Amino acid sequence: MSRPPPSSAPQPLSGTRDALTSIFWNGDALRSRSVSGTVLSATLDIPAPPARLVADWDREIASQLALEPGDVEPMPLARARMRWPDYKRCVQAMADWTHAQGLPGVLAASDIALMACRGARYHHDGAQYGSAAFCNLFVSEDRGLDVLFPYAGQRIPLARGTALVFDTGQPHAVVRRGSTGFDAADFLPGQDCTQLFLTWELPMANAHVARALRIAFDVDPAAAQQLGEEQVLVNGAPAMLCPSSGRWLPAG
Repeated sequence: MSRPPPSSAPQPLSGTRDALTSIFWNGDALRSRSVSGTVLSATLDIPAPPARLVADWDREIASQLALEPGDVEPMPLARARMRWPDYKRCVQAMADWTHAQGLPGVLAASDIALMACRGARYHHDGAQYGSAAFCNLFVSEDRGLDVLFPYAGQRIPLARGTALVFDTGQPHAVVRRGSTGFDAADFLPGQDCTQLFLTWELPMANAHVARALRIAFDVDPAAAQQLGEEQVLVNGAPAMLCPSSGRWLPAG
């Protein structure tokens, strides 16, 4: 079951219309595919984590992770599950929603992790996870942050129950609500701005995932043969993403 977003519905942005291509590993060979501009999103009705688990997370982040502004780091999931009586309920809510999005059974067959972020600089994950889509369920309360997808032209408020499925090659950032750029000053020590989320890697080769995100494969086979590593091409050429503005810059 989903509920209305906590503050505002996803808002369009003046995103770029550059043509993005993912070069990704398919077994021992590189292959090309389109980068989807589709973002599936909803706000699911999930229970809040218990206070003792939240306190445990706070201690872990302070003593072990030492999250800096823009950092996204893994958290211990096995220990959290032991102290999280509604964990299975959260996972089931996500499974039900993804099933309704045309992704039956995909979640159960995918790896899951628990992550924490203190905002996130503009980035894409196509250089490490080009063969996958990300599926995220946020479990923290609304702390006045949005996830921005400039290529898709979407701004989505982050709160407990925010659910997302998106292409790993798609640029994104977590910023203060109302802002369009990432500014480390928005995430200084003492500010309550950490978000925790469950994340799954959905295989792009799965027919349901490719269909839901409208992925076209082998869009640039010549580039896949010539290049030696996973990456995202912009209008057919290597490029870098500005971590503050989200703008594409020439590589090198």
